[in-house]
Parts: sequence; C-alpha cells; structure tokens
Amino acid sequence: MEHILLLEDETELADPLGHILRQEGYHVDVAYDGEAAQTYWQTQRPYHLLILDWMVPPPTGLELCQRWRQAGDETPVLFLTARDTVDDRVCGLDAGADDYLVKPFELRELLARVRALLRRRHTMGCTAPVLCWQDLRLDVEGRLLYRGQQCICLSEKETALLALFLKHPTELLSHELIASQLWPDQSCVNRNLLAAQIRLLRRKIEHRDEPSLIQTVYGQGYRLRPVATPES
Repeated sequence: MEHILLLEDETELADPLGHILRQEGYHVDVAYDGEAAQTYWQTQRPYHLLILDWMVPPPTGLELCQRWRQAGDETPVLFLTARDTVDDRVCGLDAGADDYLVKPFELRELLARVRALLRRRHTMGCTAPVLCWQDLRLDVEGRLLYRGQQCICLSEKETALLALFLKHPTELLSHELIASQLWPDQSCVNRNLLAAQIRLLRRKIEHRDEPSLIQTVYGQGYRLRPVATPES
C-alpha cells in the first residue's frame, strides 16, 4: 500500500481529501501545519508521495520541499496552491516539486496526477509514456491530456482511443481496427458503440470554434485531422 503525506491547513479540504485518498486504497497521514508535516516526515518515512500545500503555517510547503530535497529525499512532490503565475510555478518546480495543481481543482485531476506520480516512481525514474501530436500531449499512464495549457482527465477507454490515434497521426483507422483495440475480448462491436466513444472523446478534447480533430471518413473509419487539411 502506497504511503502518502498530505499537508493542507484548510481542514474543510484536508479531511475530505484524506478520506477520499484512503478510499482509493492509499495510507494517508494528514498534517495541518508545517511542523506537524516535519514530524511525520521524520517519524513515518518512507513516503511514496508528498502532497504539499504551498502556504501553510511555517515552515511552508515550499520550505519543506526545499529542506527535504537538500536532505536527499527524492519522494515525488505534488504542490497544491492558489498561486498560479508562471513565476510561482517556476519557483515551485525549482524547489524540487514534480507536479503542480492550482486551487480550485477537480478531484478527478488530482487523483489522476497522484496515480501518474506513483507510477512514475515505480518505474524507478523512467519517464511515463507520453504521446505528442500538434498541441496534444497524452500522459498514457496518468490518463491526462495536455492541450496547450489545458489539462484534461480522460477515462481508460478515452485514453486508449486517443493513444491509438496519436500512434497513427493522420492515418485512416478502420472501424474494425479501432474496435479490436478498444474491445479486444469482443469479436463483434456495434458501430454505434464506437461512434458513442468517439463522441465522448471529442467533447473533451475539441474546441467549439474549430473543425473536429477527429475526422469521420464515412463508411471507412476515423483519423486525426492535420491542421493544414480542411474538414471534410
């Protein structure tokens, strides 16, 4: 069982978040100020993940991150903070943070980032698979899509579907090929089910004011639409 230290001084956020993380199967220690977090760190290590609020009664999460990194602790660190400027992000990452989540945040995104950081740790420093195309960056293991500055949480099926497209950019993928990859245990998949899955993915990754990223080739299949190619 992964062991997480959560530092958050807002009890109305810390307590429910600690409860949810425990429901997800993690062992969680919750600290409401920097001194308590330091005590946990000294007595309850090793942790598998440190979730630190930036601004808490001193020492702050930022100060603790710097201190623990200087002590040689390489445990993944996820910052939670209301600070959202580029300078703040750079400061947090320079202090040794591995990831950064701005308040208010979606619970699904936080859980996805927790999964990604823990999986990264299990690969002993190896980078998790990331697929890129145009302004899309897909963290396959974390089920997170980055489109420009936007972070989008995906389901398992949405991740598998988008990964398939990103591995074959602009290539026409038949209905049968896509279905065999998404539902390998089913010999025959209704095309309406595939169309519904495509529609769910489109709603998440596409912008209303642009042509569809996933182009329908009627009677044949789907493909990612190159920027220079007009929508058909």
